Amino acid sequence: MPGAEPGILYVVATPIGHRDDITLRALNVLRDVDLIAAEDTRKTRTLLTLHTIKNNLISYHEHNEALRTPQLVAKLKEGASIALVSNAGTPTVSDPGYRLIEAAVEHALRVIPIPGGCAATAALSVAGLPTDSFVFIGFLPKKKARRLQQLTELASEPRTLIFYESPKRILALLNEIMEVMDDRRGVLAREMTKLHEEFIRGRLSDLTARLDDRPEVKGECTLLVAGYDGSAAESWQSVRQQIKDALAAGQDSIATLAKNIASGSGIAKNRIYAEALKISKEQDRG
Repeated sequence: MPGAEPGILYVVATPIGHRDDITLRALNVLRDVDLIAAEDTRKTRTLLTLHTIKNNLISYHEHNEALRTPQLVAKLKEGASIALVSNAGTPTVSDPGYRLIEAAVEHALRVIPIPGGCAATAALSVAGLPTDSFVFIGFLPKKKARRLQQLTELASEPRTLIFYESPKRILALLNEIMEVMDDRRGVLAREMTKLHEEFIRGRLSDLTARLDDRPEVKGECTLLVAGYDGSAAESWQSVRQQIKDALAAGQDSIATLAKNIASGSGIAKNRIYAEALKISKEQDRG
């Protein structure tokens, strides 16, 4: 049975790590299409070689998609079958491809998904957090102000949150999330399906502590954070009262009381510290 039909754009999911995590249908399509549009032709060539597939490749990535899109649409209209693949996982999910899909739809061309690996759903399936409803955010903005604004907008979201982040920035992201959302439950999935696959579960502060002990963090990271459960407002009022009581007792420094209250409240230490400074100044003025 042929794996591809003329004039169709196939969106083909490829492994996120383990080379065997690819469907038979995907292999058939990659073998039979006229052309494979790949985010990185070298990586895709390696995948094809592993499965003894030879086919024509063309690069399609964020830096050339404006040029390539009309070229590929023209080929589709001429009757060519094309497979779109990213370096890993499902194309267009935090990967290039949206512009090509949009153009194909606008020209009434058939677009068919060939489902398979996706880091977000793979991590969610084993996270132990609610899966009935979730929000996929992917990569947050690079600029800190925009990043914090988006996190603030997500702070009251009750559904499980899914983020992608580079290993170099994962610690900073964890701290920013705690700063805005407090110390919620979370799961960090690292190097999924690969030799050094790891899942770190606990409060976000637990994840941070585990990563802080390492000289560096390696591998692709998918971070899942529990949604807002509606108890934060009541909890925060209780914490503010604890801060006032501790300041009135005068037994500990602000840094120490912030650490002690944070350990029992699940609220980020830096947020408690900032609130304690604010309350202390208000008391001094009063």
